[in-house]
Amino acid sequence: MTAAPLALDPTPGSLADRAYLSLRDQLIMLRIQPGEPIDDDRLARSLGMGRTPVREALKRLEGDRLVVSFPRRGTFATGLDIADLAHISEIRVQLEPLAARRAAERAPRATRAELDELAARTEHLDVHRAERTDVMRWDLTVHRAIYRAACNPHLEDVLIRYDNLATRIHCMFLDRLSTTDLHVVAEHVALLRAVAAGDADRADELAREHVLGFERAIRALI
Repeated sequence: MTAAPLALDPTPGSLADRAYLSLRDQLIMLRIQPGEPIDDDRLARSLGMGRTPVREALKRLEGDRLVVSFPRRGTFATGLDIADLAHISEIRVQLEPLAARRAAERAPRATRAELDELAARTEHLDVHRAERTDVMRWDLTVHRAIYRAACNPHLEDVLIRYDNLATRIHCMFLDRLSTTDLHVVAEHVALLRAVAAGDADRADELAREHVLGFERAIRALI
């Protein structure tokens, strides 16, 4: 695999931030399985911190719909229901093209250069040899870069939430996806270059097709 892509998230500024990012990654990549109980004591020990930052992180993750808490029962990783795919796609097919369009229109020159560089590195990503979870992290990184480039923090927040939920569904089927299916990551090359070039119409079109193509690929496996 090529060198690591741009940072997926900003450097965490507190223990709670660090706990949040670590737990979020485990939940998205299904290292914590859907429906699995969350043991905050064990997590705190594994992260080398107290329970308070872990509990703060879990509250944030509940808002992200990645965990769910029940009185007197505890906290659990949110279950996965394939029926959610349609609901998530309905939102993403509207907002992903908007983010790509706004990024093409608004991204500063330095950001465009970063997106061009990310496109070049994505083009050389070997999905045949890379770990599949690494491919998914790369996919997340590309999406995050476009969201940030749109220069709308509210749009960015919403899209991160739903991209995380879509990625959980994607990870559920990773073992059944062919390397051809994983080449959806390569679709980002044209999208990144359209954004970097300021081609808003092309960026909008490619982002929309990417979301629809993801849904088609998953539904073909059901």
